[in-house]
Amino acid sequence: MNENVALFTIFGGTGDLAKRKLYPSLFRLYKKGNLGEHFAVIGTARREWSDEYYRDIVRETIEALEPTKEEADAFASHFYYQSHNVNDTEHYDTLKRLSDELDQKYQLEGNRIYYLAMAPQFFGTIVKHLKSQKILTENGFDRLIIEKPFGTDYETAYKLNEEIRAVFPEKDIFRIDHYLGKEMIQNISAIRFANNIFEAQWNNRYIDNVQITFAESLGVEDRGGYYEDSGALKDMVQNHILQVLALLAMEPPVTFSEAEIRAEKVKALKAIRLYNEEEALKNFVRGQYGPGSLDDQDFAGYREEPNVGETSQTETFAAGKFYIDNFRWSGVPFYIRTGKRLTEKGTRINIVFKQVPINVFKDDIEHCEEKNDLPPNVLTIYIQPTEGFSMTLNGKEIGQGFKTDPVKLDFRHSAEVTGNSPEAYEKLLLDGLNGDGTNFSHWDEVAQSWKIVDIIRQAWDKTAVDFPNYSAGTMGPKSAFDLLKADGFQWIWEPDIWYRERGKLE
Repeated sequence: MNENVALFTIFGGTGDLAKRKLYPSLFRLYKKGNLGEHFAVIGTARREWSDEYYRDIVRETIEALEPTKEEADAFASHFYYQSHNVNDTEHYDTLKRLSDELDQKYQLEGNRIYYLAMAPQFFGTIVKHLKSQKILTENGFDRLIIEKPFGTDYETAYKLNEEIRAVFPEKDIFRIDHYLGKEMIQNISAIRFANNIFEAQWNNRYIDNVQITFAESLGVEDRGGYYEDSGALKDMVQNHILQVLALLAMEPPVTFSEAEIRAEKVKALKAIRLYNEEEALKNFVRGQYGPGSLDDQDFAGYREEPNVGETSQTETFAAGKFYIDNFRWSGVPFYIRTGKRLTEKGTRINIVFKQVPINVFKDDIEHCEEKNDLPPNVLTIYIQPTEGFSMTLNGKEIGQGFKTDPVKLDFRHSAEVTGNSPEAYEKLLLDGLNGDGTNFSHWDEVAQSWKIVDIIRQAWDKTAVDFPNYSAGTMGPKSAFDLLKADGFQWIWEPDIWYRERGKLE
């Protein structure tokens, strides 16, 4: 196994992301040998911490991974702390001296990764100082990893990108979307391109509709202030959902390489129909959760959460319908939905196949709403919390006659397998070390995603909705169900039905 040699500088090193995700992921890479003795980490933030205190924090963040004391101490010894004001030029001079010292001490060959785990308004300032104070090296690589949100609309994203591109070329910019590091997201390509049974039918001749659901059972918790400026559309649709849609819809790449995959994803995103504002209001709906109860547990409404306005018009739920105007997907609706305080936490994709041309069993069907319809064949890709996939087929019910009965072919990764598989941030950090941008967002993808979402946002901002319009614990407002019903479809995943049938949800 190749040992990676690099200096990580984490801006926002005292923050929640660094402690929950980055330090445990770096330790996993260290324990597996992807990081050896030739690496170092500089954590920077405004707080006045010492190296020793910082190392104690790092040890705490990896306790759940059950390292030996020797492992924890050896790992933490590579961490150094610098109190840092991102607007103070002198602090960058101090950062350069420390970086150069560690480069020599650990023989890092000038390889540096800068991780901006901070608010986006600081990105431009930081990268300018990295260049002006000559922290960037000449003999190794300099790579920038940045977190979402990348801008708040197309204009701000473009301005931010111009600032960053003035210092870093596109090949060295790694825009993280942690969903792209999840095992089953990466498995979408394998399911499609390694199985002719699916790829041969992956088009509008055989697929009726595609459904993408990102459901969260939690509310906004302590993120009310952030969410008031974001909402479900910007927080989830602009990045995670459109990235998944691009992977589902793209054409097969010539080779499975970063450049080819990116090119096909960009083509898919550019083929998504851009609505006018009237069409956006017709094809996209929003919701905000009010008080509710599920399984004897009561929940407050969004407007009652901390740092949320009493008359807030911020959506905690978004659902809509995309069309992809190309030869493969013409006429196939891609339905998406995402929301807070829904019935269950789950991310899943449902590929709904068309019915057989003639149903010869229609006289024997009792369990379908329409006597001449069979239940559809559905390929489900489970992304979280469980990982795997299933296929729903129609078989014959045991007994006399020819009544059909849906049969589910189901595969789920075991808890042991998922527990031992690399966490998303671990994969993405290793990709960044290796200079592989396949599972990161290219600017062309970000730009097109904002162009798509901006139209919806602008249409919504000109109209008000009578919020709240769905109860906490349900699967969203009635309008999200009506959206599919108008096309003769329904959501495949409706976990709220199970709770209602048992009197656990009104």
